Amino acid sequence: MNLAFAELAAQYKQALLEDVLPFWQNHSLDKQEGGYFTCLDAQGQVYDTDKFIWLQNRQVWTFSMLYNQLSPESDWLEVARLGADFLANKGRDAEGNWYFALNRVGEPLVQPYNIFSDCFAAMAFSQFALASQKDEAKAVALQAYNNVLRRQQDPKGRYNKLYPGTRPLKSLAVPMILANLTLEMAPLLDAAQLDQVLEQTVTEVMTDFLDAKRGLLYEAVAPDGSHVDCFEGRLINPGHGIEAMWFLMDIGQRHNDSALIQQAVDVVLNILDFSWDQDYGGLFYFLDAGGYPPQQLEWDQKLWWVHLETLVALVMGYRLTGRDECWQWYQKVHDYSWSHFADPGREWFGYLNRTGRVHLQLKGGKWKGCFHVPRALYLCWQQFAQLSGDPILSS
Repeated sequence: MNLAFAELAAQYKQALLEDVLPFWQNHSLDKQEGGYFTCLDAQGQVYDTDKFIWLQNRQVWTFSMLYNQLSPESDWLEVARLGADFLANKGRDAEGNWYFALNRVGEPLVQPYNIFSDCFAAMAFSQFALASQKDEAKAVALQAYNNVLRRQQDPKGRYNKLYPGTRPLKSLAVPMILANLTLEMAPLLDAAQLDQVLEQTVTEVMTDFLDAKRGLLYEAVAPDGSHVDCFEGRLINPGHGIEAMWFLMDIGQRHNDSALIQQAVDVVLNILDFSWDQDYGGLFYFLDAGGYPPQQLEWDQKLWWVHLETLVALVMGYRLTGRDECWQWYQKVHDYSWSHFADPGREWFGYLNRTGRVHLQLKGGKWKGCFHVPRALYLCWQQFAQLSGDPILSS
């Protein structure tokens, strides 16, 4: 057994099971109205009661997935059910589209203006269907997934603010989330449909959004995959690019496609070289591919999810390829992440300024909930358990 990998597996396991999950179980459950509070301060106090559909569904997914993958702990299933029941009853409009936000009791606040609420609903209810063995949950998952497929070419529909035809762009976010979502939906999908969607998403990401010369993923390109010289067309989102690559590594494992895995690792390493802050450490949030000032004023902040998805990609890449560059980068990102974002005994901080100081004293809000931290802790734990050579460590 490799003791270094065993110790890392234990570190991630302890943080997940003893720090992060109890934080959400103790502070986020709305037992009066259903669903979850996600706006939690550093101590777990609720500072806003609005309910954001992305985060509600993500928490259903998290507790359902852990129930399915680790052990049938009844309290995990009940946590998932609290959100699933609330969402099934109040999360959609009359046409079956998922809202963006509700108030505490479940009245709509923000219209269903893009498909990402539907994406996370499909993810959540596919896992909840496996956990609960309820046909109704399976039906909700499939309806949401079919919504995503139907709307993928026009994600915002009538809520799109752009003038049509002048500068058409498509976003990396759609095919990358569809790749992961489709893998999540695998138990509920026909094998032919599953493989067809996966092949489509891999081709689109690695052909249209990947700049072959620079080895970087662009956040937005023209419909034919060409670059557009504007703010949006030059945008690099390091976290999205790296997260997309571990999704593709996952697909590569499913299809025994070592070439795809190696290519995905190459892209991760290129993005890291491009986006690591040489002065203060950590990964920038946004960058301009041409070196111009980014449009996003928060471009130089350091965000939790970017670093956690990078840890997942690097340990997965190392396990699958054994490449030393993955391990060297992993150690650098691990040291930064655990020394800046982790808060022993609690959920991790989310937002740092460029120098690495905590920028916002919150553990959850409109965009941060019970998802990226527990998912990454679980996936890194499992990867290191496999690397250690001791399967007992994975349970």
